[in-house]
Amino acid sequence: MRNSIVLLMLLAAPVSAQTAPPADGPITCTSPVSVGDSAKSLMQRYGGEAVVAEDLYTGVEDITYRGVALLPQSPDWRIDVFFADDAMTRVARLTVRDAKTSHWNVAGVTIGSTLAQVQKINGKPFLVTGIDSDFSGFVINWKGGVLGRPLAGGCEIVVRFGQGKDVRGAPDGDPVASDNATMRKWGPVVEQIEVRFPEK
Repeated sequence: MRNSIVLLMLLAAPVSAQTAPPADGPITCTSPVSVGDSAKSLMQRYGGEAVVAEDLYTGVEDITYRGVALLPQSPDWRIDVFFADDAMTRVARLTVRDAKTSHWNVAGVTIGSTLAQVQKINGKPFLVTGIDSDFSGFVINWKGGVLGRPLAGGCEIVVRFGQGKDVRGAPDGDPVASDNATMRKWGPVVEQIEVRFPEK
């Protein structure tokens, strides 16, 4: 269904293949959003599927910001875009969250990825904050792994894991290693992915 919508958009508008939003796939430093994008350019490119929102949630302490929601009616396609300035002329970061699954991935990490899957991509165990605060589940140190390095273009990935199968099974301590046996058994999965763009 989503592919059909994208196809109709391409047929209905005189937009080049380079500027048309992709159907799905990896999020990079240049696609489907780049640091040079503005709210205006995103709305021109996405049409009605780009909506200015006054209260985009960051996932931390109920803090919200003004930004642009791409594909807001489809949780598994949605991307929230935040800007470096009030006029929304330069992208600062984007977030994928609030979905059980997503068609998007960043460096192979997607919503629902397990600790083991992310560790395999990273190439090394990493450290995650504990579950007893508003900042719970964030990867705070990739320990020299692949995911700790900037992506091509200079943007960086921030990953947050959600609660596991049973909160009572969560390991004690903060931070916790991704290869901790209790942590693995608890079973947290990725619930939020953020891409931060380099500043000027």
